[in-house]
Amino acid sequence: MSHSSSVGVSSKIDVFGIGEHEIKVVKVADDATTPKSLLIFTPLEAGEFPVLLREPWNMEQLHLCTGSDATEEIEDVVAISNWLPEGLQKFLPSGVHADLKKLGLAGHNKGGKEAFAIALNKFHTKLNLKFSALIGIDPVDGTEVGKQTQPKILTYVPHSFNLGMPVMVIGSGLGEIKRNPLFPACAPKGVSHEEFYKECRKPACYFVVKDYGHLDVLDDETKGIVGKFANCMCKNGKSREPMRRFVGGAVVAFLKAYFEGDFGYLMTIKDEANGLVVLQKVDFQL
Repeated sequence: MSHSSSVGVSSKIDVFGIGEHEIKVVKVADDATTPKSLLIFTPLEAGEFPVLLREPWNMEQLHLCTGSDATEEIEDVVAISNWLPEGLQKFLPSGVHADLKKLGLAGHNKGGKEAFAIALNKFHTKLNLKFSALIGIDPVDGTEVGKQTQPKILTYVPHSFNLGMPVMVIGSGLGEIKRNPLFPACAPKGVSHEEFYKECRKPACYFVVKDYGHLDVLDDETKGIVGKFANCMCKNGKSREPMRRFVGGAVVAFLKAYFEGDFGYLMTIKDEANGLVVLQKVDFQL
């Protein structure tokens, strides 16, 4: 999809605020009829809605620092994608329908790398659906250049990703800074958001949020021993809530642009974010 010469006029909802739809969270168990346990966030009012498949981030994904591969997680996402046409509708409220022709894929950290791997079909898996948009939230491909996890995504060749869909990359300004000299940064320079964006082809957009770190898109509490360990590894901002709100709003603006043809929010997001966060970098390839 490409940015047309006519930009739609936005109705000026607050993309960084609470959404206009009342939602319900449906928990789907992992059983014989589903490939994995799922959380489905669905609107309650009738209508046809696009779908965003989000690779969940959990604290155990810090194993990226040990060089583990992403094969199992990628296979799970592919299985869920292939389940959607036949399996999703029965879990939605009456009158709510999924528009799987508008299917987005998003992921954070190692999940962001996995989203790129799926879009690039690194494992030559059979996808029954075509993704329409890709979102990488502080994606990471290893601990440093030359130490990428499997499958290796980055090629260090500009615009080498032949994705065939619009892409948004969001980066954290503090992610590449070490908090502890004994450990690598959580989003090291050379294997994180900057390089992912360089290798994207248009249409693509890029936002780096200053003064916030790699974990600042998570809930305020990252529980358990692993959570405390992660906080010792990652340089973080003073508060996570502004970063979470920015990421949520940026995703809404991006999907409104490429799913609804309304580019007004996306093209003015730097101005709209003023007072919420400071953007260190903004770039568009249209």
